[in-house]
Amino acid sequence: MMDLTEVKKQIEQDIRQNRIILYMKGERHMPRCGFSARVVEILEQYGVDFATRDVLKSEALRQAIKEYSNWPTLPQLYVNGEFIGGCDIVTELHESGELKKILGV
Repeated sequence: MMDLTEVKKQIEQDIRQNRIILYMKGERHMPRCGFSARVVEILEQYGVDFATRDVLKSEALRQAIKEYSNWPTLPQLYVNGEFIGGCDIVTELHESGELKKILGV
């Protein structure tokens, strides 16, 4: 098992290399929780390219991303290296029109 320091380095690299990345439960095409499915659904409405990481594949990743963001729940959305939030925040930003600006579409 990788230690959390190594996993956090990988998270930093993933966030740098992917303009939009979603840490979620399950895969983009097969979310394994309703909150993750909701965020995927919202992002797909904008037609943006985004990467995902399945936190269910690694307990270390699930723990490290929560510590990295200082946010206790999943999914977690990052855009341009910045933590945007989880399902509730993404939904609110989507409904207010702010998410469109954040995503640059």
